[in-house]
Amino acid sequence: MHQASLTTTTVPQHIAVIMDGNRRWARQRGLPKAIGHASGAKRVRSLVEACSARGVRWLTLFAFSTENWKRPAEEVTSLMGLFLLYLQKEASDMHKKGVRLKIIGDRSAFDARLQALMANVEAMTADNSTITLTIAANYGGRWDMLQAVQAWQAAQPQPPVNVLTEDALQPYLSLADAPDPELLIRTGGESRISNFMLWQSAYTELYFTDALWPDFNSGSLDQALAWYAQRDRRFGGANATSPISELAAG
Repeated sequence: MHQASLTTTTVPQHIAVIMDGNRRWARQRGLPKAIGHASGAKRVRSLVEACSARGVRWLTLFAFSTENWKRPAEEVTSLMGLFLLYLQKEASDMHKKGVRLKIIGDRSAFDARLQALMANVEAMTADNSTITLTIAANYGGRWDMLQAVQAWQAAQPQPPVNVLTEDALQPYLSLADAPDPELLIRTGGESRISNFMLWQSAYTELYFTDALWPDFNSGSLDQALAWYAQRDRRFGGANATSPISELAAG
């Protein structure tokens, strides 16, 4: 059996990441939670660059879930301020590097200034094609499926919902223009997907690491990619269609 190595056939086109561990990272160092979140935000740029260099075309990050509003008000306010600052500071640099930036989730809960900034950075980077960075903010997988059904029904008011098919619903999901992620990474030592991309992750490989998000670097990414390259992706069938089987066949 050949040793798997990272090639264009083994690198997933779409990686999703649940960025967990910012608060524990800060607590271990005796620092405020806000510092942990800020350190995690700084990690995003290096991950985007590392993914782009390895041939990944779509990167989707879980920044703020619909459940995160339950956190203390001070922490939520800090996260919103950090999100605003991140978009202001990073969008121009990402645009120069050919990054397309998208935000998915229910924007209605954000203030008008943040909503306007989201729209502006999406419009500015809309024609970029090096890599698409999608940030999920006030997002939940259940919300995504529910809003998709509602949007389909609004566009198709006459047919009953029992004629709805998977293919018909697809265009109304938040990530309709991206392939389903082949690899989902969760940092921070937890082994669950926490209501993230439930529809899109039906056949996604799930990789859990103890590394806290601010410590997740390019070496950590390569470990996840090496793990992915060993997987047999059968999609419910009998024949493996995985990167490792392609390498072995070669």
